[in-house]
Amino acid sequence: MARVGSTPSATRLIINADDFGISRGVNTGIVEVAAAGVVTSASVIVNLPDFADALDRALSVPRLSLGIHLNFTTGRPLTAARSLTRRDTGEFYTLPVLVARASLGLLDASDIEGECLAQIDRMIDAGFPPTHLDSHRHVHAHPAISSAVTRAAASRGILHVRVPRESLRINARDWRATLKKASLLIGARLSGRTGVNDHAPHFVGVSLQGGKSFAGRLFALIPQLPAGTTELMTHPGYADASLAEHDSYTLERVTELRVLCSREFRELLVRYGVTLTSFGDRRSNIPQEGQLAKHH
Repeated sequence: MARVGSTPSATRLIINADDFGISRGVNTGIVEVAAAGVVTSASVIVNLPDFADALDRALSVPRLSLGIHLNFTTGRPLTAARSLTRRDTGEFYTLPVLVARASLGLLDASDIEGECLAQIDRMIDAGFPPTHLDSHRHVHAHPAISSAVTRAAASRGILHVRVPRESLRINARDWRATLKKASLLIGARLSGRTGVNDHAPHFVGVSLQGGKSFAGRLFALIPQLPAGTTELMTHPGYADASLAEHDSYTLERVTELRVLCSREFRELLVRYGVTLTSFGDRRSNIPQEGQLAKHH
């Protein structure tokens, strides 16, 4: 079992699964890892067809803390959001186009805030008020988008908005991860979100993605976790045809699922005295009562 601790210096870990609702295969995988007591929180995409399936499955793991995975790059918006969508199809722009338009000042702040509120309210109306907010492909971290998203989250009482600041020293040999982390750090600085006292825990996850290398990177990370609370971004799931329509990160999710559910990972958490917590605990410093499930 993971050690239970409540002192200020305790090492606490929120293992968050992104993309809950992107496909039934991913939904199945996330619930499986949550039922094992490893994933403690999940972020839900609400504008895709398998959103309802995600919430149905979440009922089987009531301790799972559910947040909103704001989506501005896949499928259709819940509002008109004209500056976020293609005129010919009504679908969201692809990520490169969205980033370019945001950087050129072509996004309407009212579109951003309105669509964010609509996605949050869809979860609230379904009976699952979000405990936290992050976004698909980290779009909310863009300086031209972050302010409107932060206002929308605050208006609905969401205290935890992900700030994806991750050390460049972690897995520094992976130049793709390093480049992505550097761009996110620049975005955080330009958005004025550079402190750790804005309801944001430490963050890691970009450095770990990479299929077969996931296990080695994850196992090397755990002994280095700082005191306090860290959010670990993960993407467990099963690859299916629906997932491939929305995302290129497919078979790698199966690897993440197997590693997170492994006995070796659970034993590692125990060895280093890591306490699992979730965004459901708004203080993020007192662990929930649930412990790692014993799987043999």
